[in-house]
Order: sequence, then C-alpha cells, then structure tokens
Amino acid sequence: MKYIQAFLFYTFYTMATVAIATVVILVRIFGRNVSWSVGYSWSLVGNFLLRMIYGIRINIEGRENIPDEPCVVVANHQSTWETTTLPVVLPPFAWILKKELMYIPFFGWALYALGAIPIVRSNPRGALKQVNEKGTAQIKSGRFVVIFPEGTRRPVGQPGKYQPGAVILAKKAEVGILPIAHNAGVCWPKGSWFKHKGVITLRVLPSISAQDVQSMHRNDVLAACESKIVSACKDIGG
Repeated sequence: MKYIQAFLFYTFYTMATVAIATVVILVRIFGRNVSWSVGYSWSLVGNFLLRMIYGIRINIEGRENIPDEPCVVVANHQSTWETTTLPVVLPPFAWILKKELMYIPFFGWALYALGAIPIVRSNPRGALKQVNEKGTAQIKSGRFVVIFPEGTRRPVGQPGKYQPGAVILAKKAEVGILPIAHNAGVCWPKGSWFKHKGVITLRVLPSISAQDVQSMHRNDVLAACESKIVSACKDIGG
C-alpha cells in the first residue's frame, strides 16, 4: 500500500509542481506579488494531497504571533514539508537556501522568480555576505526572510547546531526574529519516499523584538531562538 501511496503522491505532486511553477515564471513580468499569489496554491495542493492520500492533517498554531512588520523567521528543519508550507502561514517572504536547489527544473526556476536567496555552503564568508546584503534588501522591500539555522534537515528529536546567520541579518536589518517549530518529520521523514498518517503541527512562537535583538549579545539571541524552538518541538512531539 505504501508504494501505491508514494506513486500517487509524487505523480500528482510533480504534475502540480511543473504546472504551477510554469505559471509562476510566466506571470513574473506582472510583478513578484502576482507570482507569489500563484505559488501560494502549490502549498495548498501539497497539503491537500497529503490529506487525501495519507490522511495527514495540518494544524497551525500561533498565527497571532506573526508581526505586522517584516522580520527574520527561523524554523527547525526536519522535512521538505516546512519549505513548501510556510507560504500559507506567513506573509510573502524570501527563502535562504542552498544554490543547488535553483538548478532543479521548474521548481528552482520558480524559486528564483519568487526572489529566493541562494547561497554556496562551501563558502561561509561569501554566503554570509549574500544573506546580509540580499536579506536586508528583501526586508527593506517589505518581505520577511526565512532561514533554517540548522542548515540542513535533521531527524526528529536530533536538532542540529544553530548557526548565527539569522541573528546577524536581524541585527543588520534592525528587525525582530520570529521562531517557528514543527514536527513535520514525524509524518514526512527526512530522506524517505514514504509518509505516515498523523498530524503535523506547526507552532508560531512569540517573536524576539527588534529592540531585544539589538540589545542582546548575538550568542544570547541565538540561544534564545534555539531554546524556544527545541522546547516547542518537544511539546508537539517533534
């Protein structure tokens, strides 16, 4: 049964990705907001397929914690799910992601059209410069910036070492930081074609204000983000 589910999910998901990405790219000439409105539907389709094929339900908590002003968003990274679903949770934003993803046909091209910020992991100094310059520009233009501080997907219950790039960007752009926790890896495990019935909970946590980001030491801000996310993950079973 799990093979049939995987076949159905990835067949329809790939078809939807190619179709929606194509439209995202074509309508980019009308502005990034138009492209974003189209790309938003990809998140909805993905979660619809998860529900219909696997019986996976989505629970979003804490939307009231999302600030009105742009900020830096930090989230734990367990699965592909959070990358694809954050657009239905947050206002328009730019992802910080590895450059290799931009080369994926249709998917990567659409990310480029939506203003994603690619970085080269093998060049940490250059990556940080890209994050600071392009991330600040995105924030100044009114968009949020999403960073996964662990850098790569981690198994459930095994958080990675948090990197300070998000805090450095928030300090430079003089904005707050919004932590987000989820347990997506329970239903959509890292590196697996198979998914499991259950409930994915994403919890938007209280933000760290721009004033606190500026007044606190960088390491203390990073530790606060990590503590909030790790604690919330344990609470929701992730």
